[in-house]
Amino acid sequence: MTLFSLAQHTLEYGRQRVLRNISLTIKRGEKVALVGPSGAGKTSLLNALYEQQRSRIALCPQAYGLVDILSVYHNIYMGQLERHSALYNLWNLAFPIAQHYQAVQRLAASLGIDDKVGHSVDQLSGGQRQRVSIARALYRQQPIFLGDEPVSSLDPLQGKLILEQVLSCHETAVVTLHNRRLALSVFDRVIGIKDGSIQLDLPAEQVTLDELDALYAQ
Repeated sequence: MTLFSLAQHTLEYGRQRVLRNISLTIKRGEKVALVGPSGAGKTSLLNALYEQQRSRIALCPQAYGLVDILSVYHNIYMGQLERHSALYNLWNLAFPIAQHYQAVQRLAASLGIDDKVGHSVDQLSGGQRQRVSIARALYRQQPIFLGDEPVSSLDPLQGKLILEQVLSCHETAVVTLHNRRLALSVFDRVIGIKDGSIQLDLPAEQVTLDELDALYAQ
């Protein structure tokens, strides 16, 4: 079953062409890594995919999208905000509801931030903020995960473990990465982007580090 499809997709901002004639399909069950240098168009491509399946996607944006003055608990809970009424959400803001608090606490524990659940997000480090963003995406409990550099602030081992956890919780995933080794070791398909166009699209087992390194060469 095809979840995403683009045919000769081009995107321009003013006079700048960000994506150039992108054609691809992504099927249900695929775990896809998008790699390429900064400014290659990875985020724009991810956004184009997001618009096709918004209601079924757990999104983890590069800028985290957190509310600094709220607690870690409330930021993670926002993953299910639209499932409840405004009154219910306001009550939970003032008086955290036990079933949600316990679920968030367990999820936070799996990501190593359970001791931060009651802290406001502005007190956290970059890596901790990134884990909160991941936790919010996981709390959405959707079949598709889209992540824009979701583990960039974590060390390679932690990043690999958390990314494996994320992928195991979602049927389909598309994730932008700069870590080429991680792309090859965790994902089953790798798409390489440079200058707004697809330069490589292969099963991960058929891709070499040298081929990925070439994407970053000037």
